[in-house]
Amino acid sequence: MSLRIRLLLATAIIALVALVGADIATYELLQSSLYRQVDTSLSLSHRSVEESITEPQSSIPPPPSPAPGTTHPATCRSFDGESIDTHGLAPGTVIEVRAPAGNVVYRCAITELDTLEEGFPVLRAANGGRPAASGGHGDGAAFFTAPGPDGHQFRVQTSVLTSGPAKGDQLFVAVPLAGTLDVLGTLRLLEAAATAIALAVALGLGLWLVRVGLRPLRDVERTAEAIAAGQLNERVPGDQARTEVGRVARALNVMLERIQAAFAERDRTVADLKRSEERMRQFIADASHELRTPLAAVSAYAELFDRGAAERPDDLRRVLSGIRSESARMRHLVEDLLVLAHLDEDQPLVLEEIDLVDVAADAVETARTVGPEWPVTLSASDPVPASVDAVRIRQVLDNLLGNVRVHTPAGTSTTVRVADDGDAAVLEVADDGPGLSTEAAGRIFERFFRADPSRSRAHGGAGLGLAIVQSIVSAHGGAVAVSGRSEGGACFTVRVPKAPLGEEAARVPTGLPTAPGLPSPDPHVAPERASDGAPPARSPAAGPELSGHRA
Repeated sequence: MSLRIRLLLATAIIALVALVGADIATYELLQSSLYRQVDTSLSLSHRSVEESITEPQSSIPPPPSPAPGTTHPATCRSFDGESIDTHGLAPGTVIEVRAPAGNVVYRCAITELDTLEEGFPVLRAANGGRPAASGGHGDGAAFFTAPGPDGHQFRVQTSVLTSGPAKGDQLFVAVPLAGTLDVLGTLRLLEAAATAIALAVALGLGLWLVRVGLRPLRDVERTAEAIAAGQLNERVPGDQARTEVGRVARALNVMLERIQAAFAERDRTVADLKRSEERMRQFIADASHELRTPLAAVSAYAELFDRGAAERPDDLRRVLSGIRSESARMRHLVEDLLVLAHLDEDQPLVLEEIDLVDVAADAVETARTVGPEWPVTLSASDPVPASVDAVRIRQVLDNLLGNVRVHTPAGTSTTVRVADDGDAAVLEVADDGPGLSTEAAGRIFERFFRADPSRSRAHGGAGLGLAIVQSIVSAHGGAVAVSGRSEGGACFTVRVPKAPLGEEAARVPTGLPTAPGLPSPDPHVAPERASDGAPPARSPAAGPELSGHRA
């Protein structure tokens, strides 16, 4: 059963109960009022008749003559020599006297015809007993309703006569209730008609109100159907109303907002996963490509050795030198990949309060030692304290300076600038070399990216140096960018927060490689390599190679 039908049935039942209750109350009140009026009139008639029977005739004034035009008698036949005063009695009034034994002593009816036996009410059956003796004049008299012939009803008052010739007898005076019952019957008909009309009106208004009241629920239904069809931006109207439906609409809209946000987040996550999967595939393909060349070279040198190079000193030296060079290339590539893997896993940094000017000065001094053909100058006037991972920041500067040595001709000047910019520290590495193309500048920080389409080792390494720079800076919560210079060359700008990012100050897990390009304790020992061609000699304590890419 639908909600609309249940509401209509509830409305109909409530209206019917209210109307029937009002009808019963009205009927009872009117019946009580009419019966009180009948009893009052009957009491006066009973007193008049009782006085006619109990008091001497001389003390009773003579009855008036019958009114002109009336056919009923003004008096009944005499009772034991005493005339009965019937003046003012309504037509149809019945007077009856019964002996204590119950037999009828006297009976009279005020009618337009003569007295008829069958016109008398059944008083004995209706009374069911005798009233208590009255003190005179009807005191202590009893009222009751008795049936008459043809379904008529009579209102009866009875009392015991206390004086006169009929002392001890029981006096009954009855009046017909036809008029009263007609009024009550008409009232019942009117109440039934009014109840039916009121119930029909209530049902009509209830149906209209139910439709109006359920309209917001139909809006909710339509919105739910639209959302089920895929329109997640749909919302339930009427959420500003201060009603129960308005509160439901507000709750549903909040829920729909969260569902839409969850679906959007899911779509973004799926898209990110797809992009990550694509990057991973490209990363594996590039790593495999980079490793394939040195592996093939080592295999070729090994085959040359098997063909007799071991017996020729010149060939043996060339074979061993090639194997050593390609092995170093593979080791440097693997170490760079390991650094990137740890940074991608959000490994915690070792944060400490240092002066970035000191770190930059050490990096500049190392660059001058490793590549004296590329002059480097430091520009910093004041100390720039910052809470950073000193090893990683030094790795950033070494990679950027190594990138200059690999991708610019000898004689290219480089300037390293350290500045304080409010909550951030700024590191700039600017050179006056050939610069970058627009396409290369947009992809310069991608892993395994090299501007040389032939992927030749003559210019640049595996293409991971600047990717490592970006990962380290991002781990610090900063950003790195590259731009061209009006006088030529390129400028790499690194911005890192001076304050720690939170609970990141922790020890680097065991096994994390040291930063590539860090100098050995001896400043005369070259840190790893100056190009991807032939790595220089390096001490066992030195870190992995500097790898970079430049357009």
